[in-house]
Amino acid sequence: MSSRLTKEEPVGRGTLWGISDLHVSHPQNREITQKLRPQSDDDWLLVAGDVGELYDDIAWALTELSGRFARVVWAPGNHELWTVDKDPLQLRGQWRYEQLVELCRSLGVLTPEDPYAVWDGPGGPVTIAPLFVLYDYSFLTPGTRTKAESLAVAEERGVVCTDEFFLHPDPYPSREAWCRARVEESERRLAACDPELPTVLVNHYPLVREPTRILRHPEFAQWCGTEATADWHRRFHVSAVVYGHLHIPRTTWHGGVRFEEVSVGYPSEWSRLGHPDPALRRILPTDLSARGSAT
Repeated sequence: MSSRLTKEEPVGRGTLWGISDLHVSHPQNREITQKLRPQSDDDWLLVAGDVGELYDDIAWALTELSGRFARVVWAPGNHELWTVDKDPLQLRGQWRYEQLVELCRSLGVLTPEDPYAVWDGPGGPVTIAPLFVLYDYSFLTPGTRTKAESLAVAEERGVVCTDEFFLHPDPYPSREAWCRARVEESERRLAACDPELPTVLVNHYPLVREPTRILRHPEFAQWCGTEATADWHRRFHVSAVVYGHLHIPRTTWHGGVRFEEVSVGYPSEWSRLGHPDPALRRILPTDLSARGSAT
């Protein structure tokens, strides 16, 4: 089942939308971002990371979006956490993330560090939980048993994620250690949520490995999440998981829960088939939620 909105489908009072991987350093993607508009004054937007790499680009995009939508909720992607030479903001790791959180707060954008909001529009009420959960190389390359072996096989095949050069874990000793800390913090907060309300989890990575199995290069999966989150969609009364990163926008179901990849991706990817109009992906309401059916 796809949640892409077609021009024939009606939009009710307020819609919860999702998008990710805007990569606004590309002029074509910047143009897409400029055209994003809510359908009503009550619409919210979930942004599941990879807005851009440069601080000024991220600030531009979030300023634009927060000025149009009633509420914007942001979860960081790996690209926001990069520290590249041409960015005047040379903070690394946790300190860069904290600066981005402060940017969001100045714009009224909710982050993983803020109290979770409740969507009361059609399909609700649901708790909206933005997450910052990294990866720990546990999505090993098929046929390998350790991180070292998995990375070695990937390198032999010419698959190396740019994170290895630009995503610094400071002050943590490794990305795995940073991931563990984020998993523990996220689990603590999710466990404290109202158990009567369903949740919508928003994370840059897909939380389960299954969506990565169609990657053209399966070696890349090790930079796409962690096995530590594999049961979260069953444990935390989840209505939907919203994610990006893979640049394969689609709807899948895992354990009876709807997973929505909401990525735009690079122009070289989306231009082959033409970009969907609109680029936003509807999270709520859905046909199922409108009937009161469980997902």
